Amino acid sequence: MHKMRREEFNETNMDKIKAVLSECEHGTLSLISEGEPYGVAVNFVFFEDKICFHGAQEGRKVEAIKANPHASFLVVKPYSIIPSYFSDTSLACPATQFFASIHLYGNVAIVKDVDKKAKILEAMMQKLQSEGGYDEVQSRNPMYAKMLEKLGVYILTPKTISMKMKVGQNFSERKRLSLANQLRERNNVGDDRTACIIESYIK
Repeated sequence: MHKMRREEFNETNMDKIKAVLSECEHGTLSLISEGEPYGVAVNFVFFEDKICFHGAQEGRKVEAIKANPHASFLVVKPYSIIPSYFSDTSLACPATQFFASIHLYGNVAIVKDVDKKAKILEAMMQKLQSEGGYDEVQSRNPMYAKMLEKLGVYILTPKTISMKMKVGQNFSERKRLSLANQLRERNNVGDDRTACIIESYIK
């Protein structure tokens, strides 16, 4: 695995990594298709420590997986935009955006077992529709039998997982506390959450 250039942004805590994965609805699956790079956005769930997603049982994505199961997967969670004027300057240079990004590399497998398919799809429903309002996805439920047969379900088993958390760790503690206060004063959507994350990285 490549070493992250800015080590202060490297996050290895799996609980934090799983928390970000649970908050993100989609990620980008990168494959090799006919010798060319091919990326596709997919809804996913991190289930049993694997990236799981669904789709058609045919098409370019499926052909690429069959030809070469090696894949990478990228998830990005954006946080607040930090404007340049938070740094009390007329220069544009300090403007940035805080974010978390997770990169996984591994092999993709096609799920054949209908019981496994049902468990993965139920986990995805619990993530994307946590309020309920649907019949649980079960392989023994006749109303799901045809869907489970026709729908493709895929698992990426990661060999490596890395997360970059950029929330001002390269700034001084004073600067980070100031940023947290400025975000709360601005109070745009997500600013309080970003401020809390900044503070959580202050030792």
